[in-house]
Amino acid sequence: MDKAHYEEMCENLKNMIQRGTLADKKIYLFGHCNATEALADTLMEKEIPVCAILDNNEEKQKISYRNIPITAPRAILSEAPGSSAVCIAARAYEAMSRQLRSMGYSDPIYKMTEYDSYAEYSLSEETIRRKRERLERGLTRQNKLSKQYPGLMKIFCPFNALGDVCFAMSYLPYFLAARRCGGCVVCVIGDACAQVVKLFGEDPVEIFSQKEMDEIIQAALYTEDRYSFIAHQDRPYVVNLHKALYQKCIPLEQIYCCGVFGLPKETEPRRPARWEPYAEIDRIPKGRSVILSPYAKSVTALPQDVWRQIVDDYRSRGFSCFTNVTGDEKALDGTLPVSPRLAEAQPLVEHAGAFVGIRSGLCDVLRYADCEKTALYPDYNYCDTKWKAIDMYALEGWTNLVVKDGFVWKKS
Repeated sequence: MDKAHYEEMCENLKNMIQRGTLADKKIYLFGHCNATEALADTLMEKEIPVCAILDNNEEKQKISYRNIPITAPRAILSEAPGSSAVCIAARAYEAMSRQLRSMGYSDPIYKMTEYDSYAEYSLSEETIRRKRERLERGLTRQNKLSKQYPGLMKIFCPFNALGDVCFAMSYLPYFLAARRCGGCVVCVIGDACAQVVKLFGEDPVEIFSQKEMDEIIQAALYTEDRYSFIAHQDRPYVVNLHKALYQKCIPLEQIYCCGVFGLPKETEPRRPARWEPYAEIDRIPKGRSVILSPYAKSVTALPQDVWRQIVDDYRSRGFSCFTNVTGDEKALDGTLPVSPRLAEAQPLVEHAGAFVGIRSGLCDVLRYADCEKTALYPDYNYCDTKWKAIDMYALEGWTNLVVKDGFVWKKS
């Protein structure tokens, strides 16, 4: 969960508590994911108990999060009318809300943060007015981009996700060549995603907030701008490729290559190449160090015991251990912090000799690093499909490990 959405969630929760919205209610959450865990943590910090996390995934219904059971959505129907409330921090609010209402649930359902501000299903005059104003803001930004980059294709990466931007940039040159485009400007959310774009070449980059991105994309769709392209597989108003996963497991990279960009599956992805030396390389023992990456904003965290096992193993073999941190993240016990820029990440891990990280976009950035590489996958299903995360994201040339209950780290 990125910082902006987390702060919005916390602000909404604060207002709800001040208004007494949740007083005397049995609180349920819907959709076990990183954002829901963050919401559960925040509620518990405020001493507001959570009865359960509702989730359609039968595999998740066998586990819990911080002693909060994960149960089937129908479990909430056992509560007396008027006694409960559901808080949703996950992206799929509209689908989850419809499901609860179709089951007969009539108590309040609260959206804790706005991911898809274009998805508001109302024909009230107030909604229409706000959407018209929103469209006008999007058109203004669209026109400004067109004037600033005349004749260039505008490529929109609509989410703050390093891995998705990596996939987009890996296949973008072939797409532009097929379209006979002279060049492009890549539009992203946040500085980190802009850094990923710069690893691949010299295409100009424009950075937007999520709200601004949603507005300009809506304008591009409304005007059917042929110089705009949304490089993402999971926006239903683009191609709705996600539905294919209900029938067949298609790795995410192949979805980008074939589905998003329409390229042959044998297309060789372009590799990031614009690396820079890590500024503090002298403090990392060469070939006898491991860089650990336990944090990811969009992936449920792994148990601390897993990282303790890994740190203990590497230290027992004489390795120096470092934790990749940003912002207020803390280094793992027994390790020292490092904070490389993305352009320094591959030279750093190659110098260190080993990298172990939760499967996140950073792993995509480091995909081709010449060192010992291990990706750890929480045991969850991709969205609402039957495919596990490792089925969608497995990395060639890496050691790919699923972390289940009772996981034991064994160095192969």
